[in-house]
Amino acid sequence: MTEILDDATGSVDGHDEFSSEGPRPSLDLLVWDAPNIDMTLANVIGARPTAASRPRFDAIAAWFVEGAEEFGAVQPPEVEACVFANVPPQHATSLQRWVEALRSFGYAVFARPKLQPDDDIDQSMLDHISVRAHSHRLRRLVVFSGDGRNFAEPLEDLARAGTEVVVVAFSEVAGYAISSELLQFVDIEDVPGAFVEPLDRVRLDALPTDGAWLRPTKSLRDAAGLFTARRS
Repeated sequence: MTEILDDATGSVDGHDEFSSEGPRPSLDLLVWDAPNIDMTLANVIGARPTAASRPRFDAIAAWFVEGAEEFGAVQPPEVEACVFANVPPQHATSLQRWVEALRSFGYAVFARPKLQPDDDIDQSMLDHISVRAHSHRLRRLVVFSGDGRNFAEPLEDLARAGTEVVVVAFSEVAGYAISSELLQFVDIEDVPGAFVEPLDRVRLDALPTDGAWLRPTKSLRDAAGLFTARRS
């Protein structure tokens, strides 16, 4: 199991944020698991995402900041949003513009080279959450990831400690958050303005009263051919 570190002394941005002087400032933190969201988006729509089907980070930033504003609060919490990404060396040039766009929208980006197939950024995300939980009073944590294997237990621990934890992902792949009594869940398509146009999906948690047809994502002949090939 992946765990949040108990003795985090540094951040993924390279700065030591812990201070023992005075009360810790309150913080609303957003972390985005780019590999997981990209993969699950492709699975949900049954196709490679296009510009029209990718989430809008400016709209998500506006939703997150609005949620941090407490009615009547004398001092609103600090806000921080971080995107965690694996960068295959062969795609470094093509991803450069995407990274710069994220930074212009107010997101910090933790970019790590993907040198092996199993390289991942989950532990880096958990480490950063732990650093912020030590340096600040972590009021609200918003996690964009459908990865329950690595995140379910650490996030529930934070919720038990008093942090409001919100998981944002696709309902088709986020059963760990939907079924949890400690975590809040928001389908990413329910974030206002997150997508330019509705995704080509039918959510089983939001079916029309008359029902809906769910088209196949692979042709019947292709599926049969794969089965025959495996059996041979």
